Amino acid sequence: MTTVLLPIALGIVMFGLGLTLTPADFTRIGRHPRAVFVALVCQLVLLPAVCFGLVLLFGLPPVLAVGMMLLAASPGGTTANLFSHLFRADVALNISLTAINSLISVVTLPLVVNLSLRWFDTGDPTLGLQLGKTLEVFAIVLLPVAAGMLVRARSAAIAARAEKPVRIASLVILVLVVAGTIVSNAELLAENVGRLAGITAVFCGVSLAVGFAVPRMFAVERRQALAAAFEIGMHNATLAVVIAQSVLDNVEMSLPAGVYAVLMFFFAAGFGMLVRDRRRVRPPTADVR
Repeated sequence: MTTVLLPIALGIVMFGLGLTLTPADFTRIGRHPRAVFVALVCQLVLLPAVCFGLVLLFGLPPVLAVGMMLLAASPGGTTANLFSHLFRADVALNISLTAINSLISVVTLPLVVNLSLRWFDTGDPTLGLQLGKTLEVFAIVLLPVAAGMLVRARSAAIAARAEKPVRIASLVILVLVVAGTIVSNAELLAENVGRLAGITAVFCGVSLAVGFAVPRMFAVERRQALAAAFEIGMHNATLAVVIAQSVLDNVEMSLPAGVYAVLMFFFAAGFGMLVRDRRRVRPPTADVR
């Protein structure tokens, strides 16, 4: 499962993301520079700092601490785009943020993981994302996305027909990956769930709140701020699990992402309902420019 099925599962998830992307998604930053810049600062700078503070506050053991930092460094997943659609956020902006974050994470994710390994001193000198393993991260993140974009560029009709079943498959795969991780490591998870439930719940809630509140503080339009909240608050847990188990060969490090993946759907749904209810009191012309 770890060496074969997990990378394949992530490949399908990232391929599905690629089917939704066009080159315009990478250039949309020019049309919404403030929203994109604020969201990226939150995702790449503020969120790892918040996670680091939570790790110290909760006193996690070194390997679990690095697992939390790995999760914080992971970009938003395709489920963030789905939640943006469900709760009437700016889906186009969300897709653009996911695309840009996925590219940037090829550099930032290994950097955060390696710095975390040095800081928390896991006692295992073999752990780390050196050049060879960094190239693995590059391959499992970007190659499937590029393949999906290529399919869309060659035939938008085929991509449109494949997008929905691949998206459904991605959600099913995420559930199976998390369930498989939990079942196959039940004893290890049982020993650590008390440590992880609290911090992952707080991290998820804070991520969503930061992703919405900080853009609003900088006068980002409400629908765009909500898209940023889902992008920042719904990490690609599958990617974190695959890197921990397949690239770093450490199951324990994948446990924070596994627990987080279960909780994030409930937190994101509750957050979306809360914000959506507030939006309903606005007149229909509120978003007309």
